[in-house]
Amino acid sequence: MKSAHKFLDYLRFERGFSDYTVKSYEIDLREFYDFAGDNKIDIELVRDYLRNLYNKKYSNSSISRKVSSLKSYFKYLESEGIIKDNFMRLISNPKTEKTLPNYLNYEDLDKLLNYPDRSNKYGLRDALILEMLYSSGVRVSELANMKLSDIDFKERKILIFGKGSKERYVYYGSKCAELLDLYLKIDHRNSPYLLIGKRKEKLNEREIRDIVTGIAKKAGIAVHVTPHTLRHTYATHMLNEGADLKSVGDLLGHESLSTTQIYTHVSNERLRQVYLSAHPRAHKN
Repeated sequence: MKSAHKFLDYLRFERGFSDYTVKSYEIDLREFYDFAGDNKIDIELVRDYLRNLYNKKYSNSSISRKVSSLKSYFKYLESEGIIKDNFMRLISNPKTEKTLPNYLNYEDLDKLLNYPDRSNKYGLRDALILEMLYSSGVRVSELANMKLSDIDFKERKILIFGKGSKERYVYYGSKCAELLDLYLKIDHRNSPYLLIGKRKEKLNEREIRDIVTGIAKKAGIAVHVTPHTLRHTYATHMLNEGADLKSVGDLLGHESLSTTQIYTHVSNERLRQVYLSAHPRAHKN
């Protein structure tokens, strides 16, 4: 695992991956090395490993993620001259069914955003977390690492350091601006980060996830809600209200338009409703 530890450090410090993402890679690599044991690591062993995952009834999406982790790892080993033959190039990812992203309708969204008690500091902070995730569409890792110095309060925009340390701007609306002002007036502290916990340290990704999921359960939201649900909701609602796919993808920090295209499956329902209500021959007799 010595090379694996170097790879994880590379992801964390050079590629700027979040702790959560690096941990996922670590789990995948540790599982692979546990299976390999003292055996020679070659293409046949990798194929045996994948057959073992299938036999354990892992889903195609889980296996695909593990294959991607190994591909990235072996590509790193090749680039560092640690290996000469990158046989992982011959391994294909299993086909996965595209699933529609989980998102909230407007009624559930209002119920969620209005649930926190804004009369105290932490309730106000939690309300800001929800509003910031929905208003800007940022990833949970980006919110956790957001600093006050990244925020342009006048223009209502935030400089985000996304995956691979790529920079982009996101924007937030008037409701989020109001909460942000109230929160900063109440929360007097010496920290460069926007969100801090009771120990006066910045909130980490897991703490933010727990806050979001906990509020959703208390608010009686039927579906499982995570920070990523609010990111999906942001994208879906933007497209529903007429934003173009390329702009939404840029705001989300997607490298490829194909990543954003999954949201068209959701927003197509809006187009169907427009057609049924507007086309003269679409109405039922």
